[in-house]
Amino acid sequence: MYAELAQAREHWRYRPPEDVLAGRTILVTGAGDGIGRCAARTFAAYGANVVLLGRSQEKLEAVFDTIKSQTNTDPTIVPCDLEIATAQAYGELNDQVLDHYERLDGLLHNASILGPRVPVEFYDAASWQRVMRINVEAAFLLTQALLPALRRPADSSVVFTSSSVGRVGRAYWGAYAASKFAVEGFAQVLADELGDEGRIRVTTLNPGATRTTMRATAYPGEDPMTVPMPEARMDLYLYLLGPAARGRKELQWDAKDWTP
Repeated sequence: MYAELAQAREHWRYRPPEDVLAGRTILVTGAGDGIGRCAARTFAAYGANVVLLGRSQEKLEAVFDTIKSQTNTDPTIVPCDLEIATAQAYGELNDQVLDHYERLDGLLHNASILGPRVPVEFYDAASWQRVMRINVEAAFLLTQALLPALRRPADSSVVFTSSSVGRVGRAYWGAYAASKFAVEGFAQVLADELGDEGRIRVTTLNPGATRTTMRATAYPGEDPMTVPMPEARMDLYLYLLGPAARGRKELQWDAKDWTP
């Protein structure tokens, strides 16, 4: 277990056993940086085989190398640009996951872009469409394509990264806020459709203020040392993507006020 994670877990509300994800396969989007990188490394540290999906081959390889050097798990790299990826490509990914792992136990939708922080009056239409394409449409297409793999286990989990501005809109958050509202709505529809099956849990997660590049861009005047590292949030990610959350019915989760 890497040092930052070992230090952060002293303050976690949920203390999972170190093999809590053993035998599970979890796909993480945006796995090359920020929360996605931290989640991928954490899931592997707790026994999961992680499918690392992201745009930067170099960043994914760095995460892959770290996981291989520190765990006995079986990670896979999937270079993918969510802005241009097609439904066919996602379908092929589902086939690859089934061929290699035979199942998918978890899907963490972490990748997203911020877009401009300007009034709607001045928002560039192409930028709006790009944010919606990456943050919403790609999440729909990827989830739809991976449902066959997610149905293989008796207990799997789909987690969509949300935001406080995707639950209560705020000025100047533009397409990012709108995209997170759309993700919340899509998750509600999906959860209602899958609820009777009892196999796939669907949740949305607002991680709150977290020290990432996106956070620094959104709040350029903020002292990053006052913002928690991603490792401080990983107990909730382990809870939602592991067996402990089985049977929980809550759709919306928030890092600041959840209880295991």
